Amino acid sequence: MRTCTFLVVVAAMIYAIATPATGCGESYGTTSIEGGWEPIPNINDQHIQELGRWSVLEFLKHANCVLKFNKVVSGKEQVVSGMNYELVIDASDPSGKLGRYKAEVYEEARTKTRKLVSFSKAN
Repeated sequence: MRTCTFLVVVAAMIYAIATPATGCGESYGTTSIEGGWEPIPNINDQHIQELGRWSVLEFLKHANCVLKFNKVVSGKEQVVSGMNYELVIDASDPSGKLGRYKAEVYEEARTKTRKLVSFSKAN
């Protein structure tokens, strides 16, 4: 059993080292299939803003850039076995230049898990 655990840890480390960093304008992850999406009723809800902040921080773990979360400006949600969110986020670079980014997040309240599905520059 210890050998199996060790091999899983080694495989995860090799993957993390071999995976290239993503730049600020490049996409991360894959986009989901559209269907059953509804506008988020209260975009200023504390939980929605926290999801946006978390999305930027999670993206920065994989990116070769620095962004500062400002706020979630719009978004959609979809009920699945948890909840899918598509958030449009205002964020700024170190020089203060503002940009809009689209983050897709999956969250399951029951297990208290989140996954950043994709993050990209919004058009």
